[in-house]
Amino acid sequence: MLPWLPPHRVGFPPVEQALREPDGLLAAGGELSPDWLRCAYRRGIFPWFAPGEPILWWSPDPRLVLFPDEIHVRRSLAKRLRNAGFTVTFDHAFSAVIDACAAPREDYTGTWITPEMRHAYCRLHAEGIAHSVEVWRDGELVGGLYGIGLGGVFFGESMFSRVADASKVALVHLARHLAAHGGRLIDCQVHTPHLASLGARSIARSTFIDYLDQYAESHGSPMLWSSSTPDHFPVEEPKPT
Repeated sequence: MLPWLPPHRVGFPPVEQALREPDGLLAAGGELSPDWLRCAYRRGIFPWFAPGEPILWWSPDPRLVLFPDEIHVRRSLAKRLRNAGFTVTFDHAFSAVIDACAAPREDYTGTWITPEMRHAYCRLHAEGIAHSVEVWRDGELVGGLYGIGLGGVFFGESMFSRVADASKVALVHLARHLAAHGGRLIDCQVHTPHLASLGARSIARSTFIDYLDQYAESHGSPMLWSSSTPDHFPVEEPKPT
């Protein structure tokens, strides 16, 4: 039976109790307050539920992660990074990014980013815990991503593109910025071909929790989130394969 979490007391069952089917479903109930969300992410748990459902908490096994220095830039993406006229910023338009991530997409008409979820993550952004990466072209927001930053770990939540490869550009800049300033790990939650093509790989949940114990308590460099624009990194041509 799925545990029900009372809203007045922050706490989760051990992640080892998560269901195998559906993979990672751990508990229901609780709240989306900053205290609940900080507790969840620090323990390798995230909320995900459809409109009309109770809050559902997940901790899948295996876990998809990206080590910042393992970001994979193919030749075509390297060319777009250099020549597509993109400008990238951090934390300049958080609410616009989350709204774009919540908008209906061609392959999926619904959204799990409910008004309740949007409000919760905007509160975390106001507290300096949730962050966004914005990709602009000609002054227009064309792509980006958002997630949670705890110590040296960034927990990715969602990304969007309005032009080709804009979300990939956001992830590349995020990974390189984290690598330069003490970030150690990007949580991608569950496997997708899109993220795997950029270098993300699956690891056991127990290994992921070990990484959180090492890196989520550390603070990394003070520059990790204090810069309003990312550093500019040279784009190396990948070797032919």
